[in-house]
Amino acid sequence: MAQQRTSVPITRVERYVYEIPAHGEMRVPARIYADEELIEELTAPAAQEWSALQQLVNVASLPGIQKAALAMADVHPGYGFPIGGVGAFDPKEGVISVAGVGFDINCGVRLLATELTRADLEGKEDRVADALFHGVPAGLGSTGELKLTEKEIDRVLREGAHYAVNLGYGTPADLTYVEEQGRMSGADPDAVSRTAKQRQLRQVGTLGSGNHYVEVQVVDEIYDEEAARAFGLAVGQVTIMLHTGSRALGHQIGTDYLPFLERAARKYNIPIRDRELVCAPVESPEGRQYYAAVMAGANTAFANRQVLTHLIREALNKALGVAPESIRTVYEIAHNTVKFEEHEVNGRRKRLLVHRKGATRAFGPGRPEIPERYRSVGQPVLVGGTMGTASYVLRGTEKGMRDTFGSALHGAGRAKSRTKAKKEYPADRVIRQLKERGITVRAHGRSSISEEAPGAYKDVEQVVDIMAGAGVIAKVARLRPVVTIKG
Repeated sequence: MAQQRTSVPITRVERYVYEIPAHGEMRVPARIYADEELIEELTAPAAQEWSALQQLVNVASLPGIQKAALAMADVHPGYGFPIGGVGAFDPKEGVISVAGVGFDINCGVRLLATELTRADLEGKEDRVADALFHGVPAGLGSTGELKLTEKEIDRVLREGAHYAVNLGYGTPADLTYVEEQGRMSGADPDAVSRTAKQRQLRQVGTLGSGNHYVEVQVVDEIYDEEAARAFGLAVGQVTIMLHTGSRALGHQIGTDYLPFLERAARKYNIPIRDRELVCAPVESPEGRQYYAAVMAGANTAFANRQVLTHLIREALNKALGVAPESIRTVYEIAHNTVKFEEHEVNGRRKRLLVHRKGATRAFGPGRPEIPERYRSVGQPVLVGGTMGTASYVLRGTEKGMRDTFGSALHGAGRAKSRTKAKKEYPADRVIRQLKERGITVRAHGRSSISEEAPGAYKDVEQVVDIMAGAGVIAKVARLRPVVTIKG
């Protein structure tokens, strides 16, 4: 292994797994899923000013953390926690942190499968793109067709995707294939500020901006025939991937609770190595209140994606005459979450509070949380690429359950800041280059094209291969983009 350009001691403990041993204030080691190239990037001088590795060390120093602080292969610096970070905490000794969830609470991905093939789209890409562009509200400050009162928003916060289905947006069958069946227990609307609720009154059923998207894709390779059959995927099949979260409400919850947990950290004398890592004991009144607010934010995201699924079905019906009921939810999984789960620690089952910040749940075969249809092969894991690269369907493994608390990467991971990307990738050039590769793009803002250009991200093939090579996930299918709608 090449000599590292950092004072942080990093050793390779197995193929694609590196470790920073516990030292100083660290309570557990920090583990990174990477190859030599990614380790070089993470330890290069340019990466030290805002360091994902230092953030991981800080997480490993928090009270009650179990086994190791983890970084998936798509890791990059975030707010306090690195994006791609996982931390599991003993509820009696540990903490809950805003940084470990993020501001876009329960941001996630839903994959839809159609009965169409690539040939059915030939020559109709622009028609499909226009239908989705006009049929799915998107962009900064966009508003949806649902105009809710504060009383109705409280129902969204409690009921999640079930609220949308009860209004006729989709069917109960969708809920079977959503993480937690589209509703988190423990949500308390009273833990959410009036400001947050008012910001959401017109945003349920909106895509938003930034890295959120709707993408029409084609399955171009199958790696695991058994799992692909269980998930209902085949080569040549058209799929749709939806990526969005809790919109303004989720962001406001994060904003509201940062000073709240900062006061709690001082009150309980919790040592904080980074002011962005403010937190409260899990079982304190402050910790319980923040958890209840996060669950409410998560339910908002579930409802949002459910309404958007309905709008996508309507748009494809308009563009291609596709029967809405023929567009099936394969799975929906989130990647900015905190929740209680049971995992094995030191040979015994233990209830833990697991933070996944830009990381996705990836449960292995047999777990009861997985839909029965998929239980024998493991939970689907959805990894979004970029506008110009593949996305992946993976599955959880037994090794992943042992080594990562059943967690995996969520995307390619940023390699360049949005500011840098805007300078390097003019929108017109990106659109032209993608068109030359057979990818049709529509965007509600030109800056989102530049900021989300393929070159602004790591190589999704590389980061997926690292996680698969480590054995914590297994590849099932690769999806190639055909039409992309950006916020």
